Amino acid sequence: MSAAQPAAMIGGTVDVAANSAFDEARLIAYLSGRILEFSGSVRVQKFEGGQSNPTFLLSTPDARYVLRRKPAGVLLKSAHAVDREYRVTKALFEAGLPIAEPLVLCEDDDVIGTMFYVMRHVPGRSFWDPRMPGLDPAERAAIYDSANDTLARLHLVDYAAIGLGDYGRPGNYFARQISRWTRQYEASRTRDIPEMERLIAWLPGAVPDTGDRTTIIHGDYSFHNLLVHPTEPRVSAVIDWELSTLGDPLGDLTYHMMEWSRPAGVDVRGTLQGADLSALGIPTAQEYAQRYCERTGFDGDPNHPFYRAFNLFRVAAILQGIAGRARDGVQTGANAEEIISRVEPLARAAWIAAQEAGAS
Repeated sequence: MSAAQPAAMIGGTVDVAANSAFDEARLIAYLSGRILEFSGSVRVQKFEGGQSNPTFLLSTPDARYVLRRKPAGVLLKSAHAVDREYRVTKALFEAGLPIAEPLVLCEDDDVIGTMFYVMRHVPGRSFWDPRMPGLDPAERAAIYDSANDTLARLHLVDYAAIGLGDYGRPGNYFARQISRWTRQYEASRTRDIPEMERLIAWLPGAVPDTGDRTTIIHGDYSFHNLLVHPTEPRVSAVIDWELSTLGDPLGDLTYHMMEWSRPAGVDVRGTLQGADLSALGIPTAQEYAQRYCERTGFDGDPNHPFYRAFNLFRVAAILQGIAGRARDGVQTGANAEEIISRVEPLARAAWIAAQEAGAS
């Protein structure tokens, strides 16, 4: 499969289509009684892209807000849990992490048809392409360092002290994740993929021993979920906490480090593979991992091929969930077919990494 040219940045908005529309007057009435400064006329637009929780921009004369809701229809158990997103972002915002301030959670489906929450809008740049075209090397270097620092800060948060002691199960993170995404793959299966079957059999017995180290896990820590300040090379907010839980911080770090190892053509975000990193001002994967370990004091080998196999398998299973939702008529994005076509190449790439780690 040839690699598609990724967009440099994402985050544009469009008018709300009929299949995503809701009763705006009812929403405005609800929020006017719960957000003190929410008043005046409101323009509702939908953020482009996304395959999970539909996200909307609410613009008033004096402020902007972001609304995230569950999609309509029959959903997989535990998926699209916007109430969990609200809980973790509220706790982390209050702990001083760069998070969009959550303002209100609505669990009443009668307001707009599904559960939703509203946060303050944080202006920023969201990069789709990790090469960040259009920037100079010094700016890229600073953004990468800020992303590294932000992830380290997240993983050093005392989750029990901020009320998240029951947010997930400590220990056995990779084993639990393998089990979870295996179940999603099976529940969403649309065709047989031999490499996925081999991975499902091999992964549980191949997890490196990292002890019971547990932190808050974002679950999808990638540049497309980082808002970079509009004019400064620093992370101003981490967004999209749907996959967050408690787990081994290497899960977050090694997923994030797929930017360096992701094979061309299996992800529309592109890859740093084959790039002249020095000319771009981007650190090598080894340098990036070392800086993270210096900041956190954590050990381990983030470059072990098991982690590449695991993360590619996980992404394949996540995208297979999109295939299942398309099959069942529950789909929020416009490019579902393109994403579905990437499941098999991801599985093949994951199996190659597994073989590097000793699978046969």
